[in-house]
Amino acid sequence: MDLVPALREPLKKVLGPATAKVMAEHLGLHTVGDLLHHYPRRYEERGQLTHLADLPMDEHVTVVAQVADARLHTFASSKAPRGKGQRLEVTITDGSGRLQLVFFGHGVHKPHKELLPGTRAMFAGKVSVFNRRLQLAHPAYELLRGDAEGEETVESWAGALIPLYPATAKLESWKLAKAIQTVLPSAQEAVDPLPGSLREGRGLVSLPEALLKIHRPHTKADIEDARARLKWDEAFVLQIALARRRHAETQLPAVPRKPSPDGLLTAFDDRLPFTLTDGQQKVSREIFDDLATDHPMHRLLQGEVGSGKTLVALRAMLAVVDSGGQAVMLAPTEVLAQQHHRSVVEMMGELAEGGMLGGAEHATKVVLLTGSMGAAARRHALLDLATGEAGIVIGTHALIEDKVQFHDLGLVVVDEQHRFGVEQRDALRGKGKQPPHLLVMTATPIPRTVAMTVFGDLETSVLDQLPAGRSPIASHVVPAADKPHFLARAWERVREEVSNGHQAYVVCPRIGDEDDDPRKGAKQSKQPPEGDADKRPPLAVLDVAEGLAKGPLQGLKVEVLHGRMQPDDKDAVMRRFAAGETDVLVATTVIEVGVNVPNATAMVIMDADRFGVSQLHQLRGRVGRGSAPGLCLLVSEMPEASAARQRLNAVAGTRDGFELSRIDLEQRREGDVLGQAQSGARTSLRVLAVIEDEEIIAEARQEAAAVVAADPELTGLPGLRTALEALLDDEREQYLEKG
Repeated sequence: MDLVPALREPLKKVLGPATAKVMAEHLGLHTVGDLLHHYPRRYEERGQLTHLADLPMDEHVTVVAQVADARLHTFASSKAPRGKGQRLEVTITDGSGRLQLVFFGHGVHKPHKELLPGTRAMFAGKVSVFNRRLQLAHPAYELLRGDAEGEETVESWAGALIPLYPATAKLESWKLAKAIQTVLPSAQEAVDPLPGSLREGRGLVSLPEALLKIHRPHTKADIEDARARLKWDEAFVLQIALARRRHAETQLPAVPRKPSPDGLLTAFDDRLPFTLTDGQQKVSREIFDDLATDHPMHRLLQGEVGSGKTLVALRAMLAVVDSGGQAVMLAPTEVLAQQHHRSVVEMMGELAEGGMLGGAEHATKVVLLTGSMGAAARRHALLDLATGEAGIVIGTHALIEDKVQFHDLGLVVVDEQHRFGVEQRDALRGKGKQPPHLLVMTATPIPRTVAMTVFGDLETSVLDQLPAGRSPIASHVVPAADKPHFLARAWERVREEVSNGHQAYVVCPRIGDEDDDPRKGAKQSKQPPEGDADKRPPLAVLDVAEGLAKGPLQGLKVEVLHGRMQPDDKDAVMRRFAAGETDVLVATTVIEVGVNVPNATAMVIMDADRFGVSQLHQLRGRVGRGSAPGLCLLVSEMPEASAARQRLNAVAGTRDGFELSRIDLEQRREGDVLGQAQSGARTSLRVLAVIEDEEIIAEARQEAAAVVAADPELTGLPGLRTALEALLDDEREQYLEKG
C-alpha cells in the first residue's frame, strides 16, 4: 500500500510556491508529511507572550500588544544626505509595559500604513537596547483583527500552549504554525507504522492523535503523550532498518572458518608470554562462534586504548588461516599499517616465516601492502596474495585496488572504522569468492545507545579491561596563559622522564611547512573559535620542535614526525623512537592510533583545546604502555571559564573512555553523531535523544528484531514499510551502511 496521497502532497500546492520554496531551501520540508513531522522546539505558556515589563535582552521574543502611537521621522545620513532618510518609531503596550519598535528606509512604508494607534498585533524580533530603552528593530508582525476571528487567533497564541517551531530568518515561527494549522487535518490520514499489538502493549497513542497533540496541545500531558509516541516511531523505524540489514547479512553464504586443533592458533597461543585477560577470552569466544557459522560475521570490537584489541584480532586471523583461508587487516594510514605489520611479525616470531628457512611447521607469510611500495616489492606481495602463500595481509586502502586478487579471502579486519567509507569496505568484501567475515575495531569508545543506533547492524563486543602490567596515566591541564611557570615546569618534567631513561611525545595541531597555511589551519581546527587564543594560528610541529631543541629541551635528541613526510623517512623516525635512540618525538596526530612504544611515559599536547575529547583520549593512550606510570599534560591558553577548558578538565578528570564519549556526545550535537550532515535535516532524529532515551532504543531494538524475524519483507505492515522508505532515502541508507 502506498503512502496516503494527502501526506505526499507537495507543499507548493497547499501553501503556494513562495512559502514552499523557503520551506524546501531552509528547512528541507517538501511535502505535507514533512511539515507535519516538523515538531515544535518548545512551548510558551499563557501570559509569557504578553509581558513587556520583563523582556529578556538579546533574545528573540514574540509579544501580543496594542499600538499606542506611531511617528515617522526624516533625517540626513550618508545614504540619504538631503534629509531623505526615514525612521518609523512605534510604541506598543500590553498594560504591563511599553516597548519601542523601529523601522528604517524602505521598510517603513508597510508598517506606517498598517500599525495605526489602537491596532493589536503579534510582534516577533530580537530585543536590543538603544538610548537605554528596550526596542525591537524591524520586527516581523501579524495583525490581529478586532472581530471574533482575531480574538480566536490571540486565544490560539496566548491561549493554552503556544508551539514555537525551529524557524529561520525567512520564516517566523508563527508563519510555520499557520502553515501547520492548514495541513493539520491531513494528520487524520497518517498511516501508523507501529504494529497495533506493540502500540497497545506500551500504551502509546495513535500516530494521528500524536501529531494533533504535538502541534495543538491543550495540556502538558498532551505534549508528553505525543513525544512518547513519536520517540518510539523514530527509534523503532531506525531499528527496523538496522534489523533488516542484519537479517540480510544472515541470508548471505560464507565459508565457516574453524581453527584446526593443533594448528597455527594453538602454536601461537603456546608462544604467548602471558595469559589472555578474561575479557580477551570472552570476546575471542564470541568471534570464534561467529566465524564457525555459514553466514558472514559482522562484529564491532570496541576496546579502550591498550586493551589488547590487536591481539584478539590477530587470533581471529590465525584461526581463519588455520582453516585454509586468508585474512586481511586494513589500517587507515601507512604509518599504522607498518606498525601493525611490525607488531604482528614480532608477536608471531617464526610462525610468520612461512615458506622460509627456519619457519615453524604451521607458519604462514605475513605480507605488507601499501601505496608507496616499490614496484618489485609490490609485485612480489601481489603474487603472494594471489597464490595464497600469504595467509595474513596488512595494508592501507591500496588493498582495495582492482589489481589486488586473493586466493581465498576469509576475514576482513578494519581498524578504526570511522576512517573507512562503505564503498571501500564493500570493495574489499567483494574480493572474496563468497562474502568474507568482517571484524571492525575501534579504540573510540562509543556509548551503548550510539552503538545501537549508528552501528546497529553490527553485533558488538567490548574489551573494557586493561591487560596486567599497564600503568596508570596522570593527566593535568597546563594553563599556559594564566600561569606561564606551569608550562616551564612541564618541560622540566619531560627532562626528568628522559633522565630516568624514558621518552616523551609532544603533539601539535599543525605541521608548519609552506603547504600548511596557518589561516587554513585555524579554519580546520577541530573546535570552534573561542577567545583570544584563537587569533593566532595553531602551534606547529616544525616551529615547536625547533624552539624546544634550542630552548627548554636543549641537549636532548628531538625529532619530528608528520603526515607529509616520505613513508621511508616516517618509518625510520618511528624505528629510532621505538629503539630508544630519540628522546622526544614532536608529532601531529599521526601517532593517534596504534603507535606502541612502551618506554614513552610522557606526552605534552600543545593547544589541546584544538582537539576533540575522544581524540585527546586516543592520544593519551600512547603513554603508560609499559610498567612505568604515564603522564599527559594538556597545554591550553584558553581562559578558565571557557567551554574549551571545561572539556580539557573532563579529559584530565577521568580515564574512562565511555564516560568521556558521553561527555563528547553531550557537548556536540547528537546530529553530528547520527550523520545529520549526511542525511539532510528531514531524515534526522527529531525527538529521540540518543543519550537520554537509552531504554527506548534498547526496547525498540528488541521489538524490531522480533518483527523482522517474523516478517522480513514487512508484508503485513504497510504503514511501517512506508515509514521506512521515508526514513531511508538513499543518503541515509548509505550512512547506515558506513561501519
